[in-house]
Amino acid sequence: MPAFAATRVLLLVGDTLSSRKFCGFSRVVPLYSSVRFFGRASNESETLTLASLGFKSDIESTRGNDKNKLKHGISTAEVPKRREKKISPKETSAVKKKERVDVDALGPFAAKSFSELGLPPLLVERLEEEGYKVPTDVQAAAIPTILKDHDVVIQSYTGSGKTLAYLLPILSEIGPLKKNDEPRNKMDVEAVVVAPSRELGMQIVREVEKLLGPADKRLVQQLVGGANKSRQEEALKKNKPVIVVGTPGRIAEISAAGKLHTHSCRYLVLDEVDELLAFNFREDMHRILEHVGRRSGASKNIMNGSKARRAERQTIMVSATVPFSVIRAARSWGSDPLLVQAKSVAPLESVTAPAATKLSETPSHSDSGANLQTQAPVQSLPPSLTHYYSVTRIQHKVDTLRRCIHALDAKCVIAFMNHTRQLKDAVFKLEARGMKAAELHGDLGKLARSTILKRFRNGDVRVLLTNELSARGLDIPECDLVVNLGLPTDSVHYAHRAGRTGRLGRKGTVVTICEEPEVFVVKKMQKQLGVAIQSCEFAEGKLVVNED
Repeated sequence: MPAFAATRVLLLVGDTLSSRKFCGFSRVVPLYSSVRFFGRASNESETLTLASLGFKSDIESTRGNDKNKLKHGISTAEVPKRREKKISPKETSAVKKKERVDVDALGPFAAKSFSELGLPPLLVERLEEEGYKVPTDVQAAAIPTILKDHDVVIQSYTGSGKTLAYLLPILSEIGPLKKNDEPRNKMDVEAVVVAPSRELGMQIVREVEKLLGPADKRLVQQLVGGANKSRQEEALKKNKPVIVVGTPGRIAEISAAGKLHTHSCRYLVLDEVDELLAFNFREDMHRILEHVGRRSGASKNIMNGSKARRAERQTIMVSATVPFSVIRAARSWGSDPLLVQAKSVAPLESVTAPAATKLSETPSHSDSGANLQTQAPVQSLPPSLTHYYSVTRIQHKVDTLRRCIHALDAKCVIAFMNHTRQLKDAVFKLEARGMKAAELHGDLGKLARSTILKRFRNGDVRVLLTNELSARGLDIPECDLVVNLGLPTDSVHYAHRAGRTGRLGRKGTVVTICEEPEVFVVKKMQKQLGVAIQSCEFAEGKLVVNED
């Protein structure tokens, strides 16, 4: 098209061109007539029809259906339909997704054993050896759904067994415990699990190693930051793992170096997916989504790729809380994903954007789709928790923590503070009063963090003082008390902190120690979470509940 010094454009509005003056022109033109561009750089005017601009198919379809011409006052011809890549017969056979999901056929939701869920006998036997005999609600819902090749978003409260909910169906299809003995390409990684923190990544690796056993634990490889990258690359080359677990930065770094081959990967798991949507992970996540499960010749634009592209791998997204940002990401990254919760499976397309709710309103539990963002913290809380708050001055918070531990006779305590510099002082005060304590935060090296966690698990440390780093992925089943010395920023963070106790059906207690001006924040979170947070005091070695 020639360049024009001065261009006058007539705008399309409804079924006709608007009768407005543009540089002296006033004219009404039918919608489907040609549009002329006038310019002084050329002696003759060039006529461009809408068909020549690529609008032909849309206009013809609009002509055939007058009811669709106007929607919300805008002509449908103005917004052309997105062209999707046509799927060849070969690609169609490789894509196992169903156009219509029969949700009722995805059960059972109340299985009494893992064998009922369609897992191979060898894997069920290994589970029994590790003490897993009855699946949790979320496992009973998620395992059959994943085995039927559906992309899923798994949401359930912290400590409900979400890790095994996605690991078991993956191990039933790949590795030495799978159903059939089909040979594999030894260079191929078949599953990639992405976690936002080193602690969560190491926890997932431990779960896989327990199931694989000592002889085959080399088939899972850990790729986390803070460790020696060269050693990790050497281990990839030597062990040829089928499962890779790591943090976004290290996975993307080794992939960019050409040392991690994931183009033929069958599974991509995004654990704590709401955290992975953070801005600091954006570039690394883009590379992972572009390269994991990408066949040769596929579209390079992962965000706007066709459904055929996204269906080449099975995408599994997991979190205790699923805000609507996760729903949007799942629709973009997955192919017809399903929302899996305890005892329920529903198409993600049925979930709508939540309406804004006032603090005075009580969250409704009737519609999981329309109120997903409000209900997410509620569903992320373990059901057997008791919640309290105690008011004190800021300089007395650590002493109140000590009296709280004695009053509840807690043996394994995690206390959260918002600032790293406060942790060392709190540890000093507790140890001065004869209570074994340790600090855990991101400024410590990998070895120091591993040593502290090992001491905490073994009972050598009674109180672990930490920051938001440990709110996700820290699995200490013996933890019986969580204390908030610093208020969480919102109800979602409160839910993740609280989920460190009361895991897998155990009882737990959550105590928030706050100042008087902060009580309204506790009340606000109480309304948003839909749980009772009782006021209490610690007197004479006992917890005394105050009547509001």
